[in-house]
Order: sequence, then C-alpha cells, then structure tokens
Amino acid sequence: MSGRNTLIRSLHDVGLAAWFGGSLMGAVGLNGAAEYEGSTVAARARIASVGWAKWVPVNAAAIGAHLFGGGGLLIVNAHRIRTQRGVGASTTAKTAVTAAALAATAYARVLGKKVELASSSDPEDNQKADRHPIDMEKAQRQLACAQWAVPALTGCLVVLNALHGEQQRPMEQLHGMWEHARSVTPLVP
Repeated sequence: MSGRNTLIRSLHDVGLAAWFGGSLMGAVGLNGAAEYEGSTVAARARIASVGWAKWVPVNAAAIGAHLFGGGGLLIVNAHRIRTQRGVGASTTAKTAVTAAALAATAYARVLGKKVELASSSDPEDNQKADRHPIDMEKAQRQLACAQWAVPALTGCLVVLNALHGEQQRPMEQLHGMWEHARSVTPLVP
C-alpha cells in the first residue's frame, strides 16, 4: 500500500470502536444499572429501553462509518487481497463476522423495541403492544443473548483488524506475495 488512507481507516476504526464499546457498555453498564434501579420487571425494562433507544442513532452512525471505511479499505487494498497469501481469507472472515454482527445488532433492536412497547406506560404504546403480544420473559432472555453477541462479534472484528494490520507490514506483504506467486506458478522454487 503506497498511499495514505487516513480518513477511511479512521472511519473504519473509530466506527468499530464505538460499535464495540457502546454495545459492551450497554450490556454491562446500562443493563446493570436498570437491574439495580428498577423495582419491577417492567420498570427495569423501561429504564434499559430508554437508554438503548438513546444509543440507537449514535450506534447507527458508528456502524455506517465503519462500513463506509471498510468499503474504502477493500477498494484501496484490492490488489493485496488478490495477491497476498492469507489476506483474502482474513478479509472473507472479517466480512462474515461483520455480517453476523450486523444481524445480531438488528435482531437486538427488534427485540428491544418489542420489550420497550410491552413495558411502556404510554397508552399509545400499550395499544401497539396489545396488537403484537409477546412473551416478555422469553423476549428478555433472547434480548440479553443478542446484546452480548454484539460485543462478542465486534470484539472478533477488532482482533481481525489487528491481523490485517500485521499483514500490512512490508515483510509480511513481500512474503505473502511470494507465497502466492509460488502457488500459482508451479515452476517457481
């Protein structure tokens, strides 16, 4: 990689940092505070729901920045992905984990919205919840799992990002491209 890509790399990294850190803080801090402060199941659900709802726009911006930066990095590193041994595999793994993290984030939001409506004291929300009744206990268990899946998956992305950084070292690039050339040219020793 000969040029600098500071902006797209920053968008990618800062977006991922916010996505990971925010989801981990929510699962530990926000849900823990709701559990501590809420006197009833509905009160705990309301407290957590308000906090998570406030996080949604920031999280969406973080995810958008990460995806935009990641797309830019794919474009500027396309040659390395094709020619450096190991980079294509780690890029594929990172793409798959990103898709899983996006799915877990979306699923957590859907479940969170259901719990929010079911625990609301607003009559309009109660009418919406009555049209789509849920098993609150089951939904909260699923939500807890989904909320922990997001920091687990985004944490994996942080590790894969570190691997990509290591693969960009000049000696790694040279070695990886040499190994790739050897694999496609059987006469090279």
